[in-house]
Amino acid sequence: MEILAILLEASAAAGWAGIGAGIAAVGAGLGVGRIGGSALEAMARQPEAIGDLRANMIIAAALVEGVALFAVIVCLLAVV
Repeated sequence: MEILAILLEASAAAGWAGIGAGIAAVGAGLGVGRIGGSALEAMARQPEAIGDLRANMIIAAALVEGVALFAVIVCLLAVV
């Protein structure tokens, strides 16, 4: 419920740009969660590949977070 309150507050302050920033943040959180869950499942199936899976998971999560950061910045710049 707290996320919904934050999104509503942002949308009231910044209009569509606030909604876009909130959606980008929520989407990034869901994406990183899915990456982590899939990596854990793969590690459980093949314990000998843990090192490679961990490195790929960190790279993928960093790329998702980078795209989300750019999306939030673009949304906030649209307000100004």
